[in-house]
This record gives sequence, structure tokens and C-alpha cells, in this order.
Amino acid sequence: MAVAQAHLVAGLAELTLETDELARTERFYRWMLGLELISRGDDRVWLALGAATRLGLWSPGEKEFGDRGARHVHFAISISPGGLERLAERLRADGTEITGPVEHPGGDRSIYFEDPAGNVVEAWDFFHRSPGAAEGLDALR
Repeated sequence: MAVAQAHLVAGLAELTLETDELARTERFYRWMLGLELISRGDDRVWLALGAATRLGLWSPGEKEFGDRGARHVHFAISISPGGLERLAERLRADGTEITGPVEHPGGDRSIYFEDPAGNVVEAWDFFHRSPGAAEGLDALR
């Protein structure tokens, strides 16, 4: 059954985070992580998170279809080869505290930091180091 469902779902389309400081949180993701602006409204901002995913930053309150932004405890972004060190330097230069890099079994590494809204973000080079590069998602199981 899991195999059939794997073909049905193509990936993550969007993730939304709630923030009381929309402009400050947008600046963080655009200037610290280099995400491209897709659109901006009075109560939300959409940023490109890779080729086929968008990150929504929403002010508190109900949206259409009963949606709300969510205060996440943690989420991870995939970092390009060599990007982990560059991102860590950029964050530290801006005064953002980071933990890491932490090396995981298999040699992949992560850094952890908080965005202005208090969400814990993991930047992870898993898919660009062994075993992630060689085994893809199977290595996560």
C-alpha cells in the first residue's frame, strides 16, 4: 500500500508559518536564506522554497477555507552542497544563534536556528552527502 501512495504524492507544495511580525520574518527568510518573493498581501507573504514548494508567512487569524497559519516547533530545509557553512556564517554575522553543525550518523550535517517568529529551522545537507545522496529517501527509513 505504501508504494502506491508514494506515486500519488509528488512532494510538499507549501508550508505556512504564523508570525506576529510579518515584515521582519519576511526579511529574515529573504535576506538570510535567500528565498525569492512570490507575492505579498496584507496578511501573508509567499516565498519560493526550492523549485516546487512555497513557504507562507501568515499573520495570525483565520484565512479562507478555515485555514490558519501554524506555529511550528521544527521543520527542515534541504541545503545545497557547500551551502551549510555559508548559511551558518551569514546567520552568525546577523546575530542569529545557531547550534551546529551537528554531524549525524552517515556523515550528513545540520545546523539549527530560530526564525524571528520562534520557529526552529533545521538546515540539512542530507541529500547532498552520503548516504542521503546515494540512497535518497530510503536512507531516512
